[in-house]
Amino acid sequence: MGTGANNKESGTMKKKTTRRTCLTALMAAIIYVFTAYIHVPSHTGYTHVGDGFLYLAASLLPAPYAAAAGAIGAGLADLLSGYSIWAPGTIIIKALTAFCFTNKLDKLVNKRNVLGIVLALVLCVGGYYLYEAIITGNFAAPALGIPGYLTQVALSSVVYLALGAALDRAGLKKKLGEI
Repeated sequence: MGTGANNKESGTMKKKTTRRTCLTALMAAIIYVFTAYIHVPSHTGYTHVGDGFLYLAASLLPAPYAAAAGAIGAGLADLLSGYSIWAPGTIIIKALTAFCFTNKLDKLVNKRNVLGIVLALVLCVGGYYLYEAIITGNFAAPALGIPGYLTQVALSSVVYLALGAALDRAGLKKKLGEI
């Protein structure tokens, strides 16, 4: 007795894991495209809007899955776009950025996730400043990259807030169910 319930639970868990994995892969691909191809060269690399899609991933997926989407998508963008020196820092910074947001609320854009943008800003600016200082051995020059990082977070935030609001109006989270 009880094996039917266990099989049903196991099937539900497999379905949930499959959905999460597929959405993680989709978000990683979107993050990659909007990081690698929709960008402007800047002082140390490039400024892009891919982070806006990382914020969306982190608002949709449980944190470990969103962290994977961000690390994979942005990390591949650096590796395949000629900026491989930045990949180790990017992988860590983008994975940590996912933890600034939550998927546990009914809407993508909510007070908690808007606050997450501020945390993501601090993490992006501070993380890349520190990473560049470490790889160059210079703690003054990385300050020149700060305007680009601020611009990146600002543009990504606009993308996130606009798309998130539209997806909230469309009822995306309700339609997807628990992910």
